[in-house]
Amino acid sequence: MAKHTIFISSVQKELAAERHAIRDFVRGDPLIRRFFDVWLFEDQPATDRRADDLYLDQVSRCDIYIGLYGQQYGAEDAQGVSPTEREFNLATAKGKPRLIFVKGVDDKGRHPKMAALVRKAGSQLVRRRFSSAAELTAAVYASLVEHLERTGDLRTKPFDAAACPDATLADISHERLAEFLSVAKAERGYALGPKTSTPKALAHLNLLDGKHPSHAAILLFGKTPQRFLITSEVKCMHFHGTEVEKPIPSYHIYKGTVFELVDQASDFVMSKIDRAVIPQNNAVKSLIQYEIPYEAVREAIVNAVTHRDYTSNASVQVMLFADRLEIWNPGQLPASLTFEKLRKPHASIPHNPLIAEPMFLATYAEKAGSGILDMLARCRKAGLRGVEFREDGGQFVQTLWRPQRDRVAHIDRPSRSARSGAGKNKAHNEAHEAHDEAHEGGHDSISWSERRIMETCLVSPHSAPELLTALGYAARTGNFKRGLKRLIAMTLLEMSMPGKPRSRLQKYRLTDKGRSWMASAKP
Repeated sequence: MAKHTIFISSVQKELAAERHAIRDFVRGDPLIRRFFDVWLFEDQPATDRRADDLYLDQVSRCDIYIGLYGQQYGAEDAQGVSPTEREFNLATAKGKPRLIFVKGVDDKGRHPKMAALVRKAGSQLVRRRFSSAAELTAAVYASLVEHLERTGDLRTKPFDAAACPDATLADISHERLAEFLSVAKAERGYALGPKTSTPKALAHLNLLDGKHPSHAAILLFGKTPQRFLITSEVKCMHFHGTEVEKPIPSYHIYKGTVFELVDQASDFVMSKIDRAVIPQNNAVKSLIQYEIPYEAVREAIVNAVTHRDYTSNASVQVMLFADRLEIWNPGQLPASLTFEKLRKPHASIPHNPLIAEPMFLATYAEKAGSGILDMLARCRKAGLRGVEFREDGGQFVQTLWRPQRDRVAHIDRPSRSARSGAGKNKAHNEAHEAHDEAHEGGHDSISWSERRIMETCLVSPHSAPELLTALGYAARTGNFKRGLKRLIAMTLLEMSMPGKPRSRLQKYRLTDKGRSWMASAKP
């Protein structure tokens, strides 16, 4: 089967990164690359032809025209028309399928002629706006899948784009969706705000299949995702040794949206690993340094939850051993990526683009292709053995190594079993820890993030933004808000202005009960 050719039009320099992102995604995605290839001017060899003749000839030959419109209009010919508009006009005259993507949430600062071209395109077809490469590639992916369905080349939609059987819009949590939109608008400049209706918000994120929510919509914003997708849970295990042994001392199965799964699994790991409390000169609070950087742990878990194969009967597994952290997820790397390429700047080729884009918009993932590099750099800076990747029985495995025990003799364990005393034998300590961990999640247990909030408020009251910074969060998450509410409900924390809970001047401080708890807990 011959591949369809995609012609991408844009001002040559302004949107070069976006052009390359589309090309790399199309050529790397296991499904899309079966049907499409991309023509880019900068990929062509030198030739004895005028550039505009080459552009227009390729528009005539292509199967799909993609227009990327930014701020600039481009060089104008004798008639005052740029190549970008010439290409759009020819694609229209030739009856080519046209997919138009406009950068920016509005037309402020846009060249008047480019703004006029955007309006002209909008009068003829539905155009989409985008703010980032991740948002753009997800929108292109959805449009190409729709094109393949319409032409009959594709009879079954990809998993993330297909309707979730038996699910309706009533199964979507509007509160979770509104919270997401609030963060996406504040942090990423997303076009829609928290008051957007559920159907409009899902449609803009390409999360509707007809009038039904897709699998991706349920995983991201469903009230009870595991009701429809039972294996979308995350299993977290903690072993005292270096091998999988039963009985497992600590075993938790977490459920919820993909955002909640990341929060809960990250908390599980951070509550088990060692940490150092480092006093800072002329500072009111000490620096808390964890043996594996929090950002690296979170990135690895985000990778597993976002890029897993959700058609598999297996679940994501997070396993903490005495010497390492292993994170397993169903699925394998795209054919165009290798373990070696992961260690260098590389294109982002998400297994589930319609899940990956909202994860980026909610600040759970960073710029496309940079997350793994950041994780590698943080582990390297912490002096840890290099992160390892492997595939094992259809599973992709990330291994983050813990430091050697003799290097962290000064570091305290945050678990309650550490308070049993160094003089007791190993069997007693392990039994004590097993008892404590069996009761984790009870009303009196404190998670890693909750304890970090209390530590931060120990010296003086702090605002929510200050607490977010202390926890390493870029924006308020459901996990963060639940932690605050829980500490207040346990009367360990209180508001400085309880009568005005939404005040921008609101701060949080420890109660006398909270101070007593901290005094009895090991730092």
